[in-house]
Amino acid sequence: MQTRVEKDSMGPMEVPSEAYYGASTQRAVENFPVSGIQMPFPIIRALALIKKHAAQVNLELGLIGTNIADAVRSAASEVLNGVLDDQFVVDVFQTGSGTSTNMNVNEVVAGRANELLTGIRGAKSPVHPNDHVNLGQSSNDTIPSAIHMAAFSLLRKELLPAVAELEGALRNKSKEFAGIVKIGRTHLQDAVPITLGQEFGGYARQMELGADRIRAVEDGLAELPLGGTAVGTGVNTHPAFARMVIQRISEETGFAFREAVDHFEAQAARDAAVETSGALKTLATGLVKIANDIRWLSCGPRAGFSEIVLPALQPGSSIMPGKINPIIPESVLQVAAQVMGNDLTITFGAMSGNFELNVMMPVIGYNLIQSITLLSRVCSLFARKCVAEIRADRAGCAGKVEKSLALATYLVPEIGYDSAAALAKEAFETGETIREIVLRKGVLAPEKLNALLGDFEV
Repeated sequence: MQTRVEKDSMGPMEVPSEAYYGASTQRAVENFPVSGIQMPFPIIRALALIKKHAAQVNLELGLIGTNIADAVRSAASEVLNGVLDDQFVVDVFQTGSGTSTNMNVNEVVAGRANELLTGIRGAKSPVHPNDHVNLGQSSNDTIPSAIHMAAFSLLRKELLPAVAELEGALRNKSKEFAGIVKIGRTHLQDAVPITLGQEFGGYARQMELGADRIRAVEDGLAELPLGGTAVGTGVNTHPAFARMVIQRISEETGFAFREAVDHFEAQAARDAAVETSGALKTLATGLVKIANDIRWLSCGPRAGFSEIVLPALQPGSSIMPGKINPIIPESVLQVAAQVMGNDLTITFGAMSGNFELNVMMPVIGYNLIQSITLLSRVCSLFARKCVAEIRADRAGCAGKVEKSLALATYLVPEIGYDSAAALAKEAFETGETIREIVLRKGVLAPEKLNALLGDFEV
């Protein structure tokens, strides 16, 4: 590989000739060969958006010239458009402030800006990664700001629409199955009858409430630490810088971001990330409940509950011909497990705020973005490839209702709890249904019994 020599405050460093980044990024590449996992692109794009509008604001404040500002904005726009994605090479498991990633972005933007101005890729002149691209900023305020911006954007653009899609699919099934009576279950045992529609309506409401919880965390994410620089005091930044940059970011994104009320809290703590992850974990918990119920309701097809039929998407076994498995619900369960693990990582990371700075921001950002992305994709997948195609097994639902001993519950107002319990016990021992044993023993007149159980007759 051909290289060129770049310099930073620690001295010369060889970097790949084709790289836009410089010495600082290359040092990070060599220092952190940990996972091969790079920072998520939504965070990279958020950083580029900050650099783009910082350049314009610094121009308006008279801190940089027009040529430099224009070149930085053009280069940052290319990053936003994904043109330079291969240039972001720093491992997620790096310095806890995310300085390596911030410098990766600074150097790429500066390197591309210099190429636009001089035809020479990289270097520090006329555009310097620190003095110009990072002007008015610190990794300590840009990285947490980018995490908030990326998470907020993904919640709005991807996760909330996906949850709404899943809620809609479940709601449609609730209506479709409204007249299908089946046995209810509590403690995994027979309970009184419900409709399949009521069951699916409960699932839809879970998703509706999950979306409400996600919307509730947006206010915390909307606060951006930008402007606090190194420790929250705003050293080396213009007093109007953060407000002006955030206003421009809000105008471009359409999201109402605002400067943090207290920059010391905003850089030392990552509570908004924990709150957001908590809402994601709650959503994941609901998805587990729904996916597991759907797996159980469809189990069979001949030796299980067989109350619903899932779409057949692929062969389920390499040895058992004709076997079909609930593959989409199983994917949902695995995503939920990952999200719950991510939540623990985010929680532990947020606990690591030492004095004026949290020092686990890269792993917090990575896990938060991964959780949002996974949930967005799997909710949509669940809706389209599973829920929308579910069919009710009417015979499977109806056959279990008449056989259930739980129908004795409907006799309690007429004969009392103890007598109804005795009938249920006898029915279990003889193999009769509740209806059959009541008629045989003459406990209630047929017309009275039919008035109580008629709705559940097969």
